[in-house]
Order: sequence, then structure tokens, then C-alpha cells
Amino acid sequence: MIRVAIVDDQELVRTGFRMILDSESDIEVIGEAGDGAQGLTLVRTTKPDVVLMDIRMPIMDGVEATRRLSTNKHTRVIIVTTFELDEYVFEALRNGASGFLLKDAPAEQLVSAVRVVASGEALLSPSVTRRLIERFQIAAAAGPRSEADDVDRPTEPFSSLTDREAEVLVQMARGLSNSEIGEKLFVSETTVKTHVGRVLAKLQVRDRVQAVVQAYESGIVRPGQN
Repeated sequence: MIRVAIVDDQELVRTGFRMILDSESDIEVIGEAGDGAQGLTLVRTTKPDVVLMDIRMPIMDGVEATRRLSTNKHTRVIIVTTFELDEYVFEALRNGASGFLLKDAPAEQLVSAVRVVASGEALLSPSVTRRLIERFQIAAAAGPRSEADDVDRPTEPFSSLTDREAEVLVQMARGLSNSEIGEKLFVSETTVKTHVGRVLAKLQVRDRVQAVVQAYESGIVRPGQN
């Protein structure tokens, strides 16, 4: 059974999500909260597998709540938002969210999203990953450069990656799907999945979203790198 908590300041939204999810035999809504602070308390007491987290809420917003939950290895966060990939969604992804979903998404998409994230996967399509990368490209172009930016910085845990794992990470950072990575590197999709799993384990991150974020922010992967 997948245990889900809903954190949103709009009661109507919470009720709608609960009705959709409770109709599924493998999903149980174990609680609701109206702001991020209440959401943290709810997570501590009920230990859900997945949290549906709104962004804009009183007392504590979804970005901060997600950041505080980022050390929780059991619970994964899906950001539920009205605006696709705005600055708040971007920050939530940087702070540990496993993906995002629009509030007006069809019911079957909501159910699928919960199942995908509960299984340990990231809820980001390659096209969305590419837009996430564009944010890094913009930030890199706008930020100040130093001499350190002109040299490679392969520090732990990146130095523990094999050459092939490093290649896979670069392709992940370019927004390629597992099948696309397999075609580019001339290996099977199953082999790519194995390499991705090892990359995530060595970087100690939960999914490929955090791996890509960490790779760019460390300088291991740079915008425009092939």
C-alpha cells in the first residue's frame, strides 16, 4: 500500500486529491495539512511514502518544507503547482523534490505520478529535464566566474565514478532518457539502468533530478557539455 500525505492550503484541492487517490486499491491517503509547518508534523507522525506538496502556502511554503524533508530517506515529495516549472518549482527540485505535477492534471496522471515516485523513480520527463538544465545555463551565464571555474573539479563523490558512469551522468545532465543514452553509448537500456543506479548510489542521491542538480552545481558537468 502506498501511503500519501496531502499538503495544500486549499481544502477543495485536498478533498479532490483525496477522492481520486482513495479510489485506488493500492493507495491510501493517511493525512492532510494546510501549510508546510503542519505538513512536516504530519510527515513525522505518519511517515508517508509520498507527499503531494503545494508551493505557495502560509506560515511555511512548500519550498522550505521540501528542503527540510530532503534528509528523509523514506518520504518523497511531488510538488503540485499551478505554474509549470516557475522559479519556485525550480527551487523545490533543487531542494529535493522528486518531480512536479500541475494541479489541473487529469486524475489518471495524478495516480500514475504517485506510483512512479513511490517506486523510486523521478517524475520528470526528458523534455522537462532539458528545461531544468536551461535554468542552470542561464544561472551560469549570469554568475561571476573565477579561475576555479576554468579547471575541472572532480571531487568526492564524483571521483568514485567509473569512466562509463561519468559518461552516463553527463548524458543524464543533457536530459537524455535511458533509451537515448543507450543509443548514444551503444549499450542496452538495461545496462544504462544499471549504470544510473550506481551513479545515484555513489552520489548518495535519491533520483536523477538530484544527480543532475549536484553535477551542475559542483562544476563536474557544465552547460553545453556533450
